[in-house]
Amino acid sequence: MKHIMFTKHLEGLDVAGIMDALKSVGVAGADLCVRPGYPVNPENADTQLPAAAKQFADEGLSIPLVTTPTSFLDPKDPDVQRVYAACGEAGVANLKVGYWHWSKEDGGYWAQVDRIREALDGFQALSAKHGVRTCLHNHSGTSMGLNSSAVMNLVKGFDPQHVGVFADPGHLSIVGEPIDMALDIVKDYLAVMSFKDMMRPPGGGTRVVRMGHGFVDWETAVSTLTEMNFDGPVSFHSEYSGEPVDTVIDLARIDVRFINDLRQKIGE
Repeated sequence: MKHIMFTKHLEGLDVAGIMDALKSVGVAGADLCVRPGYPVNPENADTQLPAAAKQFADEGLSIPLVTTPTSFLDPKDPDVQRVYAACGEAGVANLKVGYWHWSKEDGGYWAQVDRIREALDGFQALSAKHGVRTCLHNHSGTSMGLNSSAVMNLVKGFDPQHVGVFADPGHLSIVGEPIDMALDIVKDYLAVMSFKDMMRPPGGGTRVVRMGHGFVDWETAVSTLTEMNFDGPVSFHSEYSGEPVDTVIDLARIDVRFINDLRQKIGE
């Protein structure tokens, strides 16, 4: 497993600042947030993403994953095509697209599955052209890929080299199968892991908490990934919204240490 960090909550830092943060946290690279307001964004990705990848490489870091805006759902969109091409040039292996959400007014669940799979035909073609795998993230709520069973309705039958699953134990602990079962369901398509812990506080909703303080069975999650010989990127999401960047970095460092200690405990 290659530890990387999602840069969403490092907002405000330039590329050099992001690299310094990653080194401080103790990860090997970035799940780079390529969204409006960040140093690399959909409008400048054609030049800035390859430039950032070179800066990372010069510092012994990498960018195995790019996270795009949640609206990235149309493979014909020029911004989408620009980011895919930039990822190909920069050597980014995985790209997380946006989220399709179920709506009872939109023809019913299975009609929506059919339309998503139609879009994935186009994404698979982009992936094959540029050498970057399209990844669908498990996300609780009304996301059409909210758990392993649901996301397999979307990706099954596509080429796993081009279309994969971004499994998230945090969201799976809220709406998913037992984590070992969840990972077994998607194992042929498992491309990337997102590591964060979550819980449902009294009164409803969900909340990201420090790893080991939420609903995730981390020992089973890490043991299962070890048994599966999973060697893909693991993105520490560190979604501690509302905290200053320095605190996010501190908390991310604690999360990485938690997982490293657990991996040592189970004898990986």
